[in-house]
Amino acid sequence: PMRRGMASEVAAVPGERRSMNLVGAVNDALRIALEEDSTACVFGEDVGFGGVFRASVDLQEKFGRHRVFNTPLCEQGIAGFGIGLAAEGVTAVAEIQFADYIFPAIDQICNEAAKYRYRSGGLFNAGGLTVRAPCGAVGHGGLYHSQSPEAYFTHTPGLIVVMPRSPAQAKGLLLASIRRRDPVVFFEPKVLYRSSVEEVPIEPYEIALGSAEVVREGKDITCISYGPQIKVLEAACDRARDSLGVHAEIIDLRTLLPWDRETVMKSVRKTGRCLVTHEAPITSGLGAEIAAAVQKDCFLNLEAPVARVCGLDTPFPLALEKLYLPDASKCFQAIKETMEF
Repeated sequence: PMRRGMASEVAAVPGERRSMNLVGAVNDALRIALEEDSTACVFGEDVGFGGVFRASVDLQEKFGRHRVFNTPLCEQGIAGFGIGLAAEGVTAVAEIQFADYIFPAIDQICNEAAKYRYRSGGLFNAGGLTVRAPCGAVGHGGLYHSQSPEAYFTHTPGLIVVMPRSPAQAKGLLLASIRRRDPVVFFEPKVLYRSSVEEVPIEPYEIALGSAEVVREGKDITCISYGPQIKVLEAACDRARDSLGVHAEIIDLRTLLPWDRETVMKSVRKTGRCLVTHEAPITSGLGAEIAAAVQKDCFLNLEAPVARVCGLDTPFPLALEKLYLPDASKCFQAIKETMEF
């Protein structure tokens, strides 16, 4: 099936393609940002050495220690330093080594970066700040290397929150985030760093922030997610098609704040059914906001309650990770129940 976003954005980019995994695409976007913007800096814990996931490999050698450098192990300091740079006109790309450790930086990101333009009446801003953070389950991360904290930030006006599902998406979305003059929190699903590989344009390009993509067209149910859960949804929807004859429409939000309400509602009005899924815990997750908005805007179109398939309301488990995750079987079962309602 045609991927609208790929057709309109990535496929339209001229020139050569190269096979990249997701972490390679992130590295390529950082390289381009440093090349095209002489003020751009990339920094964080071990970033100067290439980073624990190698996202910044070779960048210090190419651009110098004054532009790509290590910081102390202090997330609040990393975010605060980035806000200061951005306020002085620098394009600041900060890395939080794991999204699980972004919580000490929430005060700086949510109380300072997000509000700086508003509180100064537009005189000052921290719009040049992008905060990158590897997130999500990886199979063996346990409590402190597996979390998906995106909903903490989608509750904060003034921020843009992004999570890509693939290498080509990651490159275009990250370049758009770095160039955008608003503070962005850019979550990178670490399970996809090396497992997700595709042909990525070598030339610079952007994918519009705030724009969802209809990954697969369908007529029976709208399935909404983002990041690594899109692949899970594709497997569930394949099974629904083959065993139930159900043709699901899959939407990748890509930008979580602001999310693309128009694309979602257009799809739900067509299908009359909706499922939302994400790795993060179900209570107060982004899926709750989407479900509430769908029932408000599409109430008379709905043939069944909006389904949510999400992580459990527990600390992220190690031994029981497979039971915790909203896998393809859980998503398939929710599709089946929604269709039978």
